[in-house]
This record gives sequence, structure tokens and C-alpha cells, in this order.
Amino acid sequence: MKYETLATEILEGVGGRGNVNSVVHCATRLRFKLKDSQKANAEALKANPGVIMVVESGGQFQVVVGNHVSDVFRDFLSVAGMSENDNSTGGDAKKKENFFSQFIDIIAGIFTPLMGIMAAAGILKGFLALCLACGWIVDTSGTYKILFSASDSLFYFFPIILGYTAGKKFGGNPFITMAIGGALVHPSMIAAFNEMQSADAQPLYFLGIPITFINYASSVIPIIFASWVSCRLEKPLNNLLHANIRNFFTPTLCLLITVPLTFLLIGPVATWLSHQLANGYQMIYSFNPTIAGGFIGAMWQVCVIFGLHWGFVPLMINNFSALGHDTMLPLLIPAVLAQGGAALGVFLRTRNVKLKGISGSAFPAAIFGITEPAVYGVTLPLRKPFIFGCAGGAMGAALMGYFHTIQYSFGLPSIFSFTQIIPPSGVDSSVWAAIIGTVFAFTFAAVASWLFGVKEEQIVAQSETPAAAPAGETRAATPVSAASTQQVSSPIAGALLPLEQVSDQTFASGLIGKGIAIVPHSGRVVAPVDGTVSSLFKTNHAIGLESDEGAEILIHVGIDTVKLDGQYFTAHVKTGARVKQGDLLLEFDYQAISAAGYDITTPVLITNSESYIDVVPAAESAVTELAPLLTLLR
Repeated sequence: MKYETLATEILEGVGGRGNVNSVVHCATRLRFKLKDSQKANAEALKANPGVIMVVESGGQFQVVVGNHVSDVFRDFLSVAGMSENDNSTGGDAKKKENFFSQFIDIIAGIFTPLMGIMAAAGILKGFLALCLACGWIVDTSGTYKILFSASDSLFYFFPIILGYTAGKKFGGNPFITMAIGGALVHPSMIAAFNEMQSADAQPLYFLGIPITFINYASSVIPIIFASWVSCRLEKPLNNLLHANIRNFFTPTLCLLITVPLTFLLIGPVATWLSHQLANGYQMIYSFNPTIAGGFIGAMWQVCVIFGLHWGFVPLMINNFSALGHDTMLPLLIPAVLAQGGAALGVFLRTRNVKLKGISGSAFPAAIFGITEPAVYGVTLPLRKPFIFGCAGGAMGAALMGYFHTIQYSFGLPSIFSFTQIIPPSGVDSSVWAAIIGTVFAFTFAAVASWLFGVKEEQIVAQSETPAAAPAGETRAATPVSAASTQQVSSPIAGALLPLEQVSDQTFASGLIGKGIAIVPHSGRVVAPVDGTVSSLFKTNHAIGLESDEGAEILIHVGIDTVKLDGQYFTAHVKTGARVKQGDLLLEFDYQAISAAGYDITTPVLITNSESYIDVVPAAESAVTELAPLLTLLR
């Protein structure tokens, strides 16, 4: 439960469990479908140190938390009392959304669970292509065949895999839609397709209707349409059939109706549509590949910001199915790595501790294909680095378009993608164009961001120490004056505990801010400074203050006490209230809280610690109310 506190705060920020219809996650985001988006507090979530950004797009309320999203997702389900199968509807969810929002939501719901394994399979395919091109392995060896089957199985059996995710997304039984997908790639149907390719093959019929045999291996669109039809049949069939027989006969009728319908109508029509999409894209791309590359390279990250990139995923996968390759996916490599270059430029330029920490961790994530931390945490807030990243991506992708770079397997655009653009004939000019274009995009964004992307006040850190004195010259120590310090008194009487010993890692790691913890000896919380109440949790277990000198202080009574839902807590102030040092803020029954099984250790944190050289805790082992607790050094 490492991220339980963050998950709890996100749940509160989206309006509570009653406001959540469903939640899924992708590589960096929690994607919510809310009953009423007005009940969500986007600004509070954006202010949370564990949240990178909040985006509302495609009918979804998206909370970007970073690469550890799967851990946060798991703890969110636990805190909210939900399961991955929860997909309730109600409230504003019933309101009519426009077609584009529905499309983005459907595509994201179907493909999001598969992104990790699709990336892994693509990397393995690229590795095998590199081994073949370098002569390290031959395609007739047993080693190659085993590794190829591992890399290709997901894509070959796409109708089965997508049948499961589409069935879940459309609200039906995913195992029925899996079975439909299995029928599409069943060996007998593949054999029949191969037989139909011979000149003397006799047509086959289903109840007198001729069957159009198509190789559905690796296909995308037919199973999505077939799954939608099956899920639409389930509900009326369940309503018509008695409870004693529906568990058997509803799946039977869904298979009996949908599978023949798919082979006779849905499959051929969807396959024709998929080829039209592929040919249409190729026609647009071939009109001027250089311009197409520049446009895609410049705009891709803008699409990512609003979650619109999901709309292109089925098109790219469809290109692999219909054409055997794709020209759009390689154009994204410079667009992605350029944002990493921009983050690197900021990292090398700034001495601001917080910005340096964010950019330092965002840069390697972008290299491996995850740009949200770089975009939301670094380049977009600074604006110019984001523009430099988009410009670098445009120039690099334009070069790749000019040399017609092609990718032969699907995967997240990243440093690994270079192995996936090696053609069967070996390395050629299109591969070198991809490498040169991407290196140029990365370098341009990094250098431009280093030179022009960081504001002057962010270049010099607030914690920067004076430069060393020249050789042979001594510099007098700079005394810490009263004007450069601020004292924060203890809001509670109790024993002191170093922050790193707190059982909750969110507090112990210093993620929220520096400070100290108190094990209370009384049930009173008083104002440690003169200032304003900036926030008060509705459960009254935590309160935020802003001192007149600008310190932002969080007092969090107990660990996981949000679960008490306000029981044993009484607030004596409201958000926005002016308080004087010593004013009573909260009262709590610490004995009853302990008896309920909760740790009453109370972290007292300076949440804007980056604004200070250091936050120095008191050296005592215990404090009384309003005794010196923290010294803030400016």
C-alpha cells in the first residue's frame, strides 16, 4: 500500500467513490469516467506533489501520476473499494457525448491494457531484426523460431486478445468475445482461407450463403465490430431468458448469431474498411511525405497532452495488418525523444533543486517512450522547452518522411524503435535518416532549452551557496540573520520522531516536503504560526496553513486516518480563516483513534521546502505545545 495516501487524495479530488463510474490506467495516467466532472477538484489535484498534471479530454478526467501509475491504480482500487471490473453507469455518464469523445474513450479502453505487452513484443521483434541484419542469427534456426513466436504471438492472435478487452469495454462477457476472436483465427478457418487461394478451389457455403474467407490473423477492426454486436445481444437475451438457463443459453446464442454474422458480413465489411483506411492514409502520406512528417512530428505531443493520440493507435496497427508495415509510427520517434532532449537541457541548466529533480527523472523516462513526466512536469510549464521539443520533432520527422522511413512492427516510439525500422534487406538510407533525424531533434531541443528555455530565476537556485573565493583570498562566513530564518512552533505536544521513520513512505520519503513527526500526548492542534488556513480536509484529519512569511505548512494527524471519515475529529476553523499563533485549529480523540487501530504519528511538513536552504527540526526528543519545532533557513 505504498501509494495509499496519494490514492486517497486522488479519490477525494475526483469527488469520491460515488462520483466514479470507472477508472483504468495507461502508461502514466489514471483515466476516470466521472458521473459529474464538476464535483472533481482539478486544481487541488494539480497542487498535489504526487500528481504531475490533470487533463480533461475525450470524455475522461485524466490524472497523470507518472511511471508508477500501476501501483497507484492498485492502491486506488483498494481505497475506493472497487475492482477492475467495476464499470457502473449513472449520473452524467448517461449524458450524450459527441462521437469523437466516444471514439477516443472506446479506443483507449480497448488498447490501454495492452500497451505494455505490445511495446515488449515490438522491442523483441526489433531485436530479432537487428540480429538477422547483423548475421548473428538465421531465420531457420530453432532459437529464432522460438523468439519469433514469443514476439509475434500477441499480434497473430490479436482477434482473441482484443476480443477480451473489447468485451470488457462494451460491457459484455469478455470470454464470449474472446471465443468469437478465436473462431476468426481457428486453424480450420485459416486452412480454408489457404485452400481458397488455389485456382480450382470450390466455394463453401453457410446455409446456402457463400462464405468470403479472409485471413483474420493480426486483424483489428473486425473483432471490435463483432464484439460490439455480441455485447449488444447479451442484454436483451439475458432479459428474455430465465435466470436458470441464461448462463448457458446467452453465450450459446451470442456465438450462434455473431460468429456466422462475422464471417458472412461483419468481417468482409470491416476488412474492406480497414484496407480503405490504410490506402487512404498512404495516399495522404505519399502526397508529400516530408510535409506529413513535419506535421506529425510537431503535433504529436499536442495530441498526447489532450489524450487524442489514442485515435491513431488503431490506424497504425491496422496499417501493420493491411500493409505489413507503417509509416506513421517511425515519425513519432524524434517527437518523443526531442521532449527528452528538452528535459535534459533544463536539467543541465537549472540549479533549482525541485526542477532539477523532476527534469532529471523525466529525461530517461522520455528516452524509453514515456513523455508525460517530461511534458507535464518540465517542458510544458516552462513553455519554451515544449516548443523547442515540438520544433525538433518536426524537423527530425520531416527528414524521415523525405527518406520514407518505415517501421515493421508495433511498439512505443522510443530508443528501441531503431531496431524495428530495419528492413528485411538490411540497413539502408531510411534507417540512417531515422537515426540522424532523431539525434538532431534530441540535440536541437536540448541545446535550445539549455540556452533559452529556462527562466533566469530558475537558473540560480534558491539554495545555491556563494561562489568559492579566489585562491589566496579568504571569504568571511555569511551569518544567518534573523531576517533569513523563520521559526515554526509545535502545533501539538508530544514525542518527536524523525520524518524518515514514519510508516507512510509518502511522508517518510520527503515527497510532500521536509519536516518532522510528532507522536501526540494530547488531542489539540494549535496554529504554529500567524497566517491563514489554506486548506482543511473534509474529514478534519489534516489542515494546511500559509504563514505570513510564506511558509506552507501541512499538519496531518495520524496515518491513514482519512478512513475514519471525520470520526473523532473536530475542526474549530474553516478554510480561509486568519489565525494567530496558538489559536485552536483541531481537536481529536487520540486515544480512541489508537484504539481503532490507527497510528497517531502526526507529520508536520513544510510543503514548499524547495523555497528554503534547509528545514531544520528541533533537536529535542519531545516538545510542548508552541515550543520551537522547525527552523526554516531562507
